[in-house]
Amino acid sequence: MHAAKPEPAQPFLPFARPTIDETMVAALADTLRSLWITSGPQVLAFERALSEYHDGRPARVFSSATGALEVALLTIGVGPGDEVIMPAQTFFSCANAIARTGARPVFVDVDPATRNMDLSAAAAAITARTRALMPTHFAGLPLDMDALYALARARGLRVIEDAALAIGSRWKGRRIGSFGDIASFSFHPNKNITTIEGGALVFADEAEARRAEQYRFHGIARLPDGTRDVVVLGGKYNLPDVNARLGLLQLARLEEFIARRRHLVARYFGRLQTDPPCELPARGDDGHSWNFFAPLLPLDRLAWTRKQVMDALAARGIGTGVSYEAVHLTTQYRALGHREGDFPHAERIARETLTLPLFPTMQDADVDRVCDALRAVLHEARG
Repeated sequence: MHAAKPEPAQPFLPFARPTIDETMVAALADTLRSLWITSGPQVLAFERALSEYHDGRPARVFSSATGALEVALLTIGVGPGDEVIMPAQTFFSCANAIARTGARPVFVDVDPATRNMDLSAAAAAITARTRALMPTHFAGLPLDMDALYALARARGLRVIEDAALAIGSRWKGRRIGSFGDIASFSFHPNKNITTIEGGALVFADEAEARRAEQYRFHGIARLPDGTRDVVVLGGKYNLPDVNARLGLLQLARLEEFIARRRHLVARYFGRLQTDPPCELPARGDDGHSWNFFAPLLPLDRLAWTRKQVMDALAARGIGTGVSYEAVHLTTQYRALGHREGDFPHAERIARETLTLPLFPTMQDADVDRVCDALRAVLHEARG
């Protein structure tokens, strides 16, 4: 008798993957062949497309969303001695952008269900030095925009929305970035659309958009005689045309990508049942663009650590991530005096969160595979 052949190993399933097809590859090759590969006509076309997508508001693109955040802060005049209020549960780039202007990031806790900035905590943190609010639309779930802008108007504050995870998200039917103050988007490969690396700002004011252009490229202003002047202390954050060409094709498919993400998330909600149970993220409504799906692990009922759970899933061919660590507990921001217990909700999310695979080219069977694997791992990990 012959021994049964072993089942073939399933391919590794990462927690994020960009959607790149052959049309996109060919378009990038055409851009390379044009020999205009740094900022040029494709950047202008991408900015026009982003503007149209956001109801005609001026858009500018950058080499990264982190650079875009820093430029946004500089554009509205944030600098040494100022404070900017932000959630303690978000990616590190927000705090770093604030700190690099010489201002101080002021952390506040988040709502435990939505994981968005607690606006009552933000209101309590406002001082005479506060210049702006920088909320994150967590995982693509919009913050309460009515309450956010009511607070900003009442206290005379600017708003820079960290919408890195939220291009295509909507609040009461209106796209994030199509109203409000300044919105910042990310086009990193694990976001809803990608330009390989890149980001964008969408403004309410054309004059501020033009000022951001100066900060984006060395602070340069062109003079009537064709020479150049440096009018602000700028950096170099311009996006190449190669990246912008990809962005144009990605943007054209954004609604398709989001629809697929929502379908996969609905399957997660229907299939993800573990013992002990995970705490699932807030579902929101049909305005949620679902950049990622991150339940909270029941670590208080497990004998394993999160790392052990992640390693066990990796052994089954499933990649996971952590979205996100608590910013105030990093070495850089502990130096401002922060300690455990400052923001309990953000800290609990940071301890227990686990980002599961979610990207448009996933199949329904992939979601089932993740759910089955996590169920088996948590059963094994029970204390």
